[in-house]
Amino acid sequence: MKLITFTKKGIYCPKGKFYIDPWKPVDMAVITHGHADHARWGMKKYLCHHFTKPILYQRISKDIECQSVEYGETVIINGVKVSLHPAGHIIGSAQIRLEYQGFVSVISGDYKVQDDGLSTPFELVKCNEFVTESTFGLPIYNWMDIPSINHQLQNWVLRNRENGKTSVFIGYSLGKAQRIMKAVEGLGKAHVHYSIGKLNEAFEEIGILLPDYEIINFKESVKHLQNEIVIVPPALFDSNMLRKIPNAATAICSGWMQVRGSRRWRSADAGFAVSDHADWGGLLKTVKATEAEIVHVTHGQTEVFSKYLNEIGLHADVVETLYGEDEEEAEKEIIENPES
Repeated sequence: MKLITFTKKGIYCPKGKFYIDPWKPVDMAVITHGHADHARWGMKKYLCHHFTKPILYQRISKDIECQSVEYGETVIINGVKVSLHPAGHIIGSAQIRLEYQGFVSVISGDYKVQDDGLSTPFELVKCNEFVTESTFGLPIYNWMDIPSINHQLQNWVLRNRENGKTSVFIGYSLGKAQRIMKAVEGLGKAHVHYSIGKLNEAFEEIGILLPDYEIINFKESVKHLQNEIVIVPPALFDSNMLRKIPNAATAICSGWMQVRGSRRWRSADAGFAVSDHADWGGLLKTVKATEAEIVHVTHGQTEVFSKYLNEIGLHADVVETLYGEDEEEAEKEIIENPES
């Protein structure tokens, strides 16, 4: 049995007549999480987790027709049982479980098996067919445990203060920025870009308490940020806005920082491997534990990861998607059009 197919509009469930994270307008879209490459404008109806709903309202429009459900709650769509299960990627992120006549497909979206203390922890869902990401699907990517990562960030802030430096963290507005805020909690108020503050409101709306912060007004003097903690999205890296911050020391927070000397960020002062995706070990452990007979590998290191899965006796293939391509572009749009 085939429950899903891969089309030009995205992952499609013919039996249920709906799409999962489509990248073109469709009648019914089931959304894994609120990042812009997975949740796009133009769908007639959206279905997502309760925590993702305010994010869609913030990033798309409050006028969209959006139904939200709790983790584990079953919705029947044209005879297909649909339920959402924690993906551990960011707040509200979900794996989409589909069941029809005893056959189960799981579309994992983006996922992280580490518990970051902010997102609902990843939940393994056994299935017949599994769609996995492979963003960091190479053996070189193996994350430190969360407390150790947080300790690195805290120590960097303290060293900067001793040297009269302002600690400027670079991280995505949704998910990464809030993790950074939690990591350095207790070291003083965080000063965040407007795009981050806007999404912090979505967190607060669903009852998630974030550490103390204030939104930076770059139209006014920012001299008061000296020796403070600043968090901005990647689109501001090496920008005129960033140059206004006094004595800034910049740190990129990304899984790509596992590999030193990344060309794109070589002018940063520091890099920390803070990732909201599974590492090599997490991907392998998850795929094996699902006991899926069929594995579809999407975005990232698809060829390498799928080849390895086949070598160890799993049936895996590569599926081309548009995921992982435009999150930074979406943040540029928010930055350039702050009132949109």
